[in-house]
Amino acid sequence: MTTPNKLSGVQAFIADHLTRYLATDGEDGYWLDASLFGGTGKLPSLLLTTTGRSSGNLITTPMIFRPFGPEVNPAYMVVASKGGAPDAPNWYLNLQANPQVNVQIKADKFKAAARTANPEERAEHWPKQVEFFPGFARYQSKIEREIPLVILERL
Repeated sequence: MTTPNKLSGVQAFIADHLTRYLATDGEDGYWLDASLFGGTGKLPSLLLTTTGRSSGNLITTPMIFRPFGPEVNPAYMVVASKGGAPDAPNWYLNLQANPQVNVQIKADKFKAAARTANPEERAEHWPKQVEFFPGFARYQSKIEREIPLVILERL
């Protein structure tokens, strides 16, 4: 009985965050309070829009992110953790079916190609992701699946 209430709270938080981000081009919503996820400080967020693999509908999900690659034309890295759930998040399954996504970082809106980091990239960047947000290590310790790192490359 407590799970539906918790999920409803999470869903309400995401809907509110998404509404504020879209209405203000990220001026309200770009920075997330890490304490909401058991961390400290502030975390930057972007909006990732995937195409539903079954429905074909566009689905937008707020994500914390880190720049990836050169400063001149950076890509961005997000983590498919789903808070340490045993199954992958829907947005990740969607981009596996269709890697063409839309990204919004504050007012900057662009198309991107999404790909899962290869084993070498993951080995290099997983420790950086954990340093950025230590909760990722806790999430990984709860599950058997390896949490994918996803790179969003601007088209």
